[in-house]
Amino acid sequence: MANVIEEAKSGRASCRTCKKPIAKGELRFGEEAPNAFGDQPSLRWHHLMCAAEKLPAELKAALAEYPGEVANRAELEQKMTESIAKGRAKPGGLPHADKAPTGRARCMQCGEAIAKDSLRVAVEREIETGAMVTQSAGYLHPACAGTYSDAKGGDRATLVEGLRENSRLAEADLASVIEAVETAPPPAA
Repeated sequence: MANVIEEAKSGRASCRTCKKPIAKGELRFGEEAPNAFGDQPSLRWHHLMCAAEKLPAELKAALAEYPGEVANRAELEQKMTESIAKGRAKPGGLPHADKAPTGRARCMQCGEAIAKDSLRVAVEREIETGAMVTQSAGYLHPACAGTYSDAKGGDRATLVEGLRENSRLAEADLASVIEAVETAPPPAA
């Protein structure tokens, strides 16, 4: 199963972005997601316009494979372009770079707060919760990300490749993050 575009079979599904119902017969975007109740993935439904804002790369790929007519395709294309340019799109996975929505996160390398609306790098980290270990995102200043990767035995080239693949930032912002990662000093011995 993969991301799909289809007509809503009933009016019972709600959009995962705006939480409003998707009317029967309306085109909707199905985002593939892990299923907590089985091995097969499930679909999270979105209005096409909501998906254009939050999941533009995924919607673009699904539109390319959709054989039918999409009434407001030009408007969707414009919304996808704007969303990527303004950095509002949901990242594709970890690692990724984005803009901090709040000022609450702290850099895992230097411990300083990451200011609201500043660029940051998200990487996968393990958190021990009693008897379990879970995976979640941890955040770094771009200048700290290269040093952090080196200290954890990682490869900066792999980190940069992941940032390019998963980030939904404007090209200039992404280039700024990548430059900071590549030029960060090595960890202190």
